[in-house]
Amino acid sequence: MYFIKPTDPNPITPAKAALLSLLCLVWLSTGLIGHDPWKPDEAYSFGLIYSMLRSGDWLVPTLAGEPFMDKPPLFYWTAALLAKLFSPLLPLHDGARLASGFYTALTLSFIGLAGRKLYGDNRGWAAAIILMGCLGMLVRAHQMITDLALLAGCAMMLYGFAMSQERALRAGLWIGTGVGIGFMSKGFIAPIIFVLMAASLPLLFQNWRKHYYYRSLGIALLFALPWLTIWPMLLYLYSPQLFADWAWTHNLGNWISFAKSGPNKEAFYYLENLPWLAWPALPLAVWIVWKSRKRLGQRDDLQLPLVSFAVMLLTLSLAANIEEVFALPMLLPITLLATASLSMLKRGAGNALDWFGIMTFALIAIAMWWGWAGLLLDNQAKITHWLKEFQPGFEPELHTTPFILAILATIVWVVFVWRVGRSMRRATLNWASGVTLIWILAMTLWLPWLDSGKSYRNMVTALKQSLPKHYQCIAGERLGDGQRAMLHYFGNIITQHDTKHRCDLRLIQGDKLSKPLLDETRWEKIWEGSRKGDKNEHYRLYRRV
Repeated sequence: MYFIKPTDPNPITPAKAALLSLLCLVWLSTGLIGHDPWKPDEAYSFGLIYSMLRSGDWLVPTLAGEPFMDKPPLFYWTAALLAKLFSPLLPLHDGARLASGFYTALTLSFIGLAGRKLYGDNRGWAAAIILMGCLGMLVRAHQMITDLALLAGCAMMLYGFAMSQERALRAGLWIGTGVGIGFMSKGFIAPIIFVLMAASLPLLFQNWRKHYYYRSLGIALLFALPWLTIWPMLLYLYSPQLFADWAWTHNLGNWISFAKSGPNKEAFYYLENLPWLAWPALPLAVWIVWKSRKRLGQRDDLQLPLVSFAVMLLTLSLAANIEEVFALPMLLPITLLATASLSMLKRGAGNALDWFGIMTFALIAIAMWWGWAGLLLDNQAKITHWLKEFQPGFEPELHTTPFILAILATIVWVVFVWRVGRSMRRATLNWASGVTLIWILAMTLWLPWLDSGKSYRNMVTALKQSLPKHYQCIAGERLGDGQRAMLHYFGNIITQHDTKHRCDLRLIQGDKLSKPLLDETRWEKIWEGSRKGDKNEHYRLYRRV
């Protein structure tokens, strides 16, 4: 690298490294077990995993018995293996969610390695801590979603690119592996990002026009090739129609059709939402870019995250589907830029961020304790009435172990922020610890309340009890993928797309006031219900007369 990395006056001692490891472990493991698959993303993801475990078909992802060719199956393979491995100890959905922890741990590790390679030996921990503190990671990093495997793949790519000017073999290994993991998790988005990054860096900056860099790219293609070819080839040999459905209908063809329509207002979605998704890393990243704007041509440690962010923003903004969760890869280069700013920010800025974080998380923690106590004591506070209205029918109970864990986490956090001194790096550490505290309180005190509104278990149980003993099949109308998956998991109920109207039962989703489009002289309603507190999803079960 041409930029000389500054020496850190406060090196990471073994004791500090142990403390940081413990913080990462607590943040990472909290919330991975102890609750049902939540709507919408976890529900359909686990449906694919559960179908894989039940059918034994690991080549073609299926949902409730039907092929689901939206994404390649690497994440589902990992989750199914972990669910099976831990099945004696954990419910299948909790075991499967450990895959999220596995890929998030990979992400933290490789973004730390990239930060260390770019900015110095003591910047690896800072990069991991800053990424942990990003608000967009808080919930998504603990969900059963394929985007976490793509995130791990992108972190590997960035680490490989960071060393591509010096160690071609190692750089090619991690770049190619990252591309492969991303491809086998989300499809063509990872190879597209790789190609655009590989071409843009030497095109824009002379520092990247080295034979080591080009050799790294060649080696990366060799390592990526098995990932890019084996599963698609096996899928094509198994069923050319399913291969075309995956490659064209759900991926390339879908993107081309969207591109032909031209950009729309959704193309600016990520620019509008990144300020909160990437907080507090984004303002630090913007500051270092502005501060170094006249030296960007010499600072290849800033060129890599800048180019990768621009490539990711452009690629994801022009994709057919735009959602908040798809912005996760952009947090990686923003995190690296924020890591670069730590050695240059003034103490006043660090103190301001530190006190803002401490006061913010202290107020949120007080509100969470107060709201939980209000529910438990059934007081007449406005927040208690609002919480009851949001989850009608929820009966709060005092669970001893979560209560003790919540108290311990609160006390430890208070002692932690009281004892830790003031600096820019400590400000990011205190922010990450505050995020961890709020997540612990949510997953201990508030988990039953959250689970009551996001789980399909009770609804499916009530439906199953109302099913007749003998029926031919159940036709599902207006059911989403998540609902069909949870019907299969909790009730062993498989719904079909009954285009020929052969099924003698029909399960219809709608709102509570709407009337289903059925001939009531031919169909008899035998059950009606919904999840607690859900006013949008209402279900009716009909039997042919």
